[in-house]
This record gives sequence, C-alpha cells and structure tokens, in this order.
Amino acid sequence: MSDKNDDTKQSVQRTKRAVAALFLLVSASTGFIGGWLGATSHRQQNASMSADVIRQSVVDEGTVITEIADTVGESVVSVNVTSETTRQSFFGLPQQFDQESAGTGFILNEDGVVLTNRHVIPEGVTEVSVTLSDGTELEDVEVLGRTPDSDPLDIAFLKINDKEGKDLQPVKLGNSSDTEVGEKVVAIGNALGQFQNTVTSGIISGFGRSIFAQDAGGTDQLQNLFQTDAAINQGNSGGPLVNINGEVIGVNTAVAGGTAENIGFAIPIDDIKGVIEGVLEDGVVERPYLGVRYIQLNEDIADTLNLETTQGAYLFVSGNRDPILDGSPADDAGLQEKDIITKVAGEELTSDTSLVTLIGRHRVGEKVELTIVRDGEERTIIVTLEAAG
Repeated sequence: MSDKNDDTKQSVQRTKRAVAALFLLVSASTGFIGGWLGATSHRQQNASMSADVIRQSVVDEGTVITEIADTVGESVVSVNVTSETTRQSFFGLPQQFDQESAGTGFILNEDGVVLTNRHVIPEGVTEVSVTLSDGTELEDVEVLGRTPDSDPLDIAFLKINDKEGKDLQPVKLGNSSDTEVGEKVVAIGNALGQFQNTVTSGIISGFGRSIFAQDAGGTDQLQNLFQTDAAINQGNSGGPLVNINGEVIGVNTAVAGGTAENIGFAIPIDDIKGVIEGVLEDGVVERPYLGVRYIQLNEDIADTLNLETTQGAYLFVSGNRDPILDGSPADDAGLQEKDIITKVAGEELTSDTSLVTLIGRHRVGEKVELTIVRDGEERTIIVTLEAAG
C-alpha cells in the first residue's frame, strides 16, 4: 500500500513538472512570436514612416521651389536684343545685317535698373526691349553700360525708362560668400529665347572655377565662378541663381560644352556688389580695378613653391609678364612681385573667397587696406581702386 502511494505521488509530481514545462514552452513561444511580430511591425512602421518622410521632403522641396518661382520670377525679365553685325555677302563683300537674340536679366530696383550678362548685350546693339513675367513688353530701354570684353566679369546693366504704369519688383540680393558646396539652388531664366521663365534646381558643386566661354563675339576668360548642376540652358544667360531663401547669390552666365552634361556656371553676386552700388547711385558702370596677376594659393601650391603662407594671392606669373601692371593702382601703391595678399579690408582670402571677390565688394575711388606678406613679414598697404579701362 505504501508503494502504491509513493508511485501515485511520483506520477503526480511528474505530471506537474510536465505541465510546468509545457507552460514555459508555450510562454516562450508566445513571447518569441509576439517579439517577432512586434519587430516586423516596427520595421514595417519605420519603413512606412521613412517613405512618408521622404515623400513629405520632396513635397516640401517642391513647394519651396514653386514659391521661389512665383516670387523671384516676378523680378526676372526676358531681354530682347537687335544688334548690327557684319558678314560677307554672296560676292565676298562686307555687308551689314541686323541680328536678333535674347537672354535674361533681373530687376535691381523699382526704377527699372536691370542686371544681365555682357554677352547678352553685344557691341553694335541698336535696339533693346524687355519682357516682364506677365508678358508685357517694355520697349524704352537703354544700355547703361557693360564691362569691357577683356574683363573676366561678364555683366551689363540696362535701364527701363518707361515702365508703362507697371510696378517693378526688385530681387533680394544674398551673400554668395556664405554659400557652401552642396547647397540647394534654383536657376531662373528665359530658355531658348521663348520669353517665358523656366525654373531648374540643383546644388552648388564647386567654387572658384575659371573657364573660357565662347559666343558670337569671341572667347572670354571668366574667373571665380560657381559651378552648379542646376540646368542653365540657352537663353538663361543673365538670369539669377537663387538660394533656398529666395535670395540671388549668382548670375547665370555659361554652360559647359563638349561631352559635359548639366554643368553650369554663375558669377557670385558678391563679386559685383561694388559695381551694383555704383550703378544704383550714379548710373555709371565702373569696375574696381587693382591691376595684378596672381596665383591663388593652397597648401599644395605653397608647398611646391616653398612658401610658408598657404592662403592668399601670390603675385607671380611665369614667363616675361610682370605681375604688377604698369600704372595700375597696385603699381602706384608699391606692390611688388612675390608679395602675397592675404586680406582685403580685413577679410581673409581663402580657397572659397578670392581676390576678385573681395575687390569686387568695393567701389571705384575707395581706399582699401591690403594685408600682405613680403619676405616672410606681414605688413599693410593702402591702395586706391580705379575703374577698369
């Protein structure tokens, strides 16, 4: 009898242990399944949220670009030009022809001053008109002036004399020196001379580019340009390059030729602020001129030339040319070959801020302090800027 009781007790205990083990197994399985389902649901939720964020980002960016197109677009004009050119006739004799072309410009003030590219307003212009964003053509337009063909700054200014009762909306100028590589930009222009604004977007992909640009008037060397992948099409020349805040940071001026695609170039707006100020105040186009030839230094170039100073404008050129132009403001101020200009009016020259940019912020006739390094020693020189001839 005692043995049976013992067997019964052991059987009950084994049953209890089996039930407990089964309970633990079910609990563990339930936990695993629940955890797997939870993790899967979390991943799906995260993926859905990521897709929503991406979609919202695209929508937000599209909204911003649309707003820029609507607001800045009101300040952008089509520039319609008739110029006189000489070609050979059928008999090989020179003959005068009228040539029509079109480009883009943007309004700088309510009085109707318009900024565009020099190559949009070629020599021999006989007639200029502008078309506003609403389609109104204004024909009483004069050319205030343009930089010389030899000048690396490709700009010209127009004046709308008869606004025909239209309220002109000027652009807002930004600071191109604050722009960074990778920053989002929008290009607005009159594509293909159709007198309708087109809008493209992209990023700033480089600074300080120098190119040779060719048009009907010849080949010009342009310096210190922004590089952008925002499409700049034929007819866009002279239009604004705008940051995401709707501020103009550049003037669209050229597109890469050959096999390169989606590479455009724009003049940083800081390079021409001094000229703009002079035009708005005096109605005269005067480009501040220093008169030096130089190499823009970086660490590699400085190391090659065995220089301790790694940033600045090194007044040195190869060959027989003098880096200091005779009779120039630099010559009058006593600048010498192998001087390194490191600051202009206290602002440092860097890989992103060139001598052209810093000089361009000042006016003709202004006295500017240059910080230079000569023979390893820092010193200051005062130079009076003159107008480029």
